[in-house]
Amino acid sequence: MSDQNGDKAAAIARKAARKEAAEKRGEGRGVWFGLGMFGLVGWAVAVPTLLGIALGVWLDRVAPAGFSWTLALLLGGVALGCLNAWWWVSKESRGDD
Repeated sequence: MSDQNGDKAAAIARKAARKEAAEKRGEGRGVWFGLGMFGLVGWAVAVPTLLGIALGVWLDRVAPAGFSWTLALLLGGVALGCLNAWWWVSKESRGDD
């Protein structure tokens, strides 16, 4: 059990040292990173939503049903886009490359 705690402490110390070194070099996440992430999240939600709407409009013309394909796929696109945005934000916050 103490080996695991020692490994965790060493990993935390390495991460803190890397962060401190990056800050000294001026490689912190600044305003441009925030703006880029804002744009990435916006596109991650907008693209699936617009694709869902386009597919829904086409299906409403080709295969009319008792419900609106457009509305159903709009909601599906928004849900998929939100999952996509969550994935990108969690990936960036972990620092994965």
